[in-house]
Amino acid sequence: MKTIAEKKRLENIAEYILYLYQMEDLIRSYQGNMEEIKQYVVSHYPVESQEKEDISLWFEELRNKMKEEGIMEKGHLEETKKIVEELSTIHWQLLKTDKTYFETYQQAKPHIIQAVVDAEGKDLGNEVQICLNGVYGLLLCRLLGKKVSDTQMAAATAFGQLLSLLNLVYQQEIISRN
Repeated sequence: MKTIAEKKRLENIAEYILYLYQMEDLIRSYQGNMEEIKQYVVSHYPVESQEKEDISLWFEELRNKMKEEGIMEKGHLEETKKIVEELSTIHWQLLKTDKTYFETYQQAKPHIIQAVVDAEGKDLGNEVQICLNGVYGLLLCRLLGKKVSDTQMAAATAFGQLLSLLNLVYQQEIISRN
């Protein structure tokens, strides 16, 4: 799991964030009970014993961070929120400087506005967070076997395109830092 997360972080930051959201929800679904996570999740991975032990340790570290940060019921890890903020900063810069990004944003903007309206005053976070939530919502619907409306699909597609462009710039910035 850790190696999957690390690979996603290097290749696609939005996928990495969504993966962490999934893992947070997985840990919550077992109320953070490591014995159950080992029994019902880790034991089913088709890997050697040592790798299963590494996966268990990764889940335990994640669970411990969630407990420390008080997000066992809801919310996201501070580290993940910082990445979303970083992406939001890049997002605002690109809106001012990159025509292709701006045009892609124009496709997502009506869906972002609709998400804000639908939230009825609840704070959804910044626009990048709204896009991530939209894509994650689609993923959850599919995992739960729920019907996905055309509107949901259109929003998730627009959000995914915007996040994809954002990822490209993020990856370039990461490379230039190293």
